[in-house]
Amino acid sequence: MSETFPKDPESARPTMIDVAKRAGVGLGTVSRVVNGGAGVREETASRVRVAIDELGFQRNEVARALRPGKKSSSLALVLGDLTNPFYATIAKASLEVAGQDGFAVVLGSVDEDPEGERRAIQELIGRQVAGLMIVPDQGDHSFLRSAGVPVVFVDRPAHGIDADIVMVDNEGGGKLATDHLLQQGHRRIAILLAPSYYTTGRRLRGYRRACRAAGVEVDESLVIQLPEGTAEAAEKATRELMHRPDPPTALFASTNFLTEGVLRALRDVNGHSDAEPAEEPAVVGFDDFRLADMLPTPVTVVASDIAELGRTAARLLLDRAAKTDTRPPQRIVLPCRLIQRGSGERSVPK
Repeated sequence: MSETFPKDPESARPTMIDVAKRAGVGLGTVSRVVNGGAGVREETASRVRVAIDELGFQRNEVARALRPGKKSSSLALVLGDLTNPFYATIAKASLEVAGQDGFAVVLGSVDEDPEGERRAIQELIGRQVAGLMIVPDQGDHSFLRSAGVPVVFVDRPAHGIDADIVMVDNEGGGKLATDHLLQQGHRRIAILLAPSYYTTGRRLRGYRRACRAAGVEVDESLVIQLPEGTAEAAEKATRELMHRPDPPTALFASTNFLTEGVLRALRDVNGHSDAEPAEEPAVVGFDDFRLADMLPTPVTVVASDIAELGRTAARLLLDRAAKTDTRPPQRIVLPCRLIQRGSGERSVPK
């Protein structure tokens, strides 16, 4: 079962939180009325039903199935855009692990929208899910301290709460990519970065560490902070880089979408120009992608096991929900590996 929580509150489906505000009652009162529970005065229940009618609220079948005292058999996963293969892989792996333990997973996709994320999480808590897996945005998550259910963060840590986190070694992966290009003799290595989310910021740290260790001074004009993390933004930036008088000899794209943009730009620069073709730069991308090994020059990437990221997070959350794991919050970091395919093995032009 899957739901997408829209960014615009005006276009959002009414939630129990909205009903509670309209009726001037607590969320638990609304839940008891919606689920047919006892202990609500008729006058109050009537006010709740009026609010439900006015807002057009429709109760969710998952919430209906959860009666007071009944153990929840659902987990919640809140993440970004499901069209991104990264998030889709996490979701699929989490569903598989949860299903093996008889749990369903309710998906919420909020795509870097702090307000949408908070609304989605509060609604899911109101449905009495057994636990939350969250790919957090950059907002304050201190409100989750009183969630009453275990929380596992995936891919990025969160602010305002000490909780379990399962993530990729982004800094180590950034260093791995840059070390590889330095070993091919490159010194003018451009790095393209999506807006400063935690992951790409750590990949930049790895890039700087590798350059520093090699005694190479970073040319800050080659550190490209893109306005958005799209292939189109990376394509435009790469064209501009390659038309400089002193273009970089190597490019490190910090996400799979950015790698796509880099490859498009290089195809156009060298294949659709009246000018003398430029020397092809070396390219390393972060995160593998479909058909990367099938291109005319297969793409060298830093890869991690994204499915294992989802599986590990789901296993940890299930153990927390069952109270079989009572350790302090864990920080689990999964390693990266370099897959050499050709694009990252081009040496410096003579």
